[in-house]
Amino acid sequence: MTVIKINAITVPKEMGEEVAQRFASRATSVDDAEGFEGFELMQPEDGRNQWLVVTRWADDASFEKWRSSGQAAHAHKPAEGTDEKPLGLSAELWHYSISVTSPKNS
Repeated sequence: MTVIKINAITVPKEMGEEVAQRFASRATSVDDAEGFEGFELMQPEDGRNQWLVVTRWADDASFEKWRSSGQAAHAHKPAEGTDEKPLGLSAELWHYSISVTSPKNS
């Protein structure tokens, strides 16, 4: 059963472009993780400052294995060859499972 992990990140307006660029540069860094099914970065369109990083996993165990692995730490490091500094953004991790899905998604 697919589980959904949503990292709700509070991003000041002036940092939005940098956040999007950093995620774009690392978009495939989780692809090889066991049980990883996909991710999207969602930018708010309604004036909020909470961006959502939505990841889908085969199960909780796969997510926890990735999270405690060196892969997770690597995915969150500054890109090689850059002078990126941590952004210091606050975040909250939400956990969901799919309860109902449309037949079109099947």
